[in-house]
Amino acid sequence: MRRLLLIVSLCAAAALAEEMPRSVTPAIQTAEWAAAWWKPRHEKKVEEAKERGDKIKLLMIGDSITHGWENGGKHLWESYYADRGAFNLGFGGDCTEQVLWRLQHGEVDGLHPDLAVLLIGTNNTGIHDDPAKDTAMGVEAIIKELRTRLPQMKILLLAIFPRGATSDDPKRRVNEQVNALIEKYADHRSVYFLNINKSFLHDDGTLTERIMPDLLHPSPEGYAIWAGAMEPTIKRLLGELN
Repeated sequence: MRRLLLIVSLCAAAALAEEMPRSVTPAIQTAEWAAAWWKPRHEKKVEEAKERGDKIKLLMIGDSITHGWENGGKHLWESYYADRGAFNLGFGGDCTEQVLWRLQHGEVDGLHPDLAVLLIGTNNTGIHDDPAKDTAMGVEAIIKELRTRLPQMKILLLAIFPRGATSDDPKRRVNEQVNALIEKYADHRSVYFLNINKSFLHDDGTLTERIMPDLLHPSPEGYAIWAGAMEPTIKRLLGELN
């Protein structure tokens, strides 16, 4: 009987594992184009977290769009975030599962930030064609991971940015479906949701190459729009408003 119960239990566990989508299963980045830099960047970020410790007050977590604060958005990062003790945890190509892996492998260990800005999910859509519900589950898993590891920290969850030239772009539509799901994760006490997507678009929903040259990643002007649109909320959540 005991052996039968063990077999049933193992079968049930295997079935549950099969039902869990990739988006919630922590994983390293395996793309060939990222092999030379992804793991070294992670290791460098872990060391930086140890060195800076309590000086880190603001986390920026995400994929290449967040990573880009170190490139096209660098001067804006210096203007808006450097003096706030910001720490960039954006990695090009990452999906929700890579962010989960990084959080579980040291990138926020020992930190006590006041706020994290989380923007993730467009690669789940663009690379994997994940259903909106799977991507939303991945975002939720990241929020839970952050709440467990950094329970005193506030989280500003951003709507996934628009992509594609027009409002009927298939991948943009999927991202909008994700946004409709993840908006519900805000409890307005520790998790807040902000959708600034209209700031990037014309009134007809058109996204131009001036704002996002490849219709996905912001230009310097796009980063300026992002920073400006987010700033009032950042100030409020950091308690900087009089």
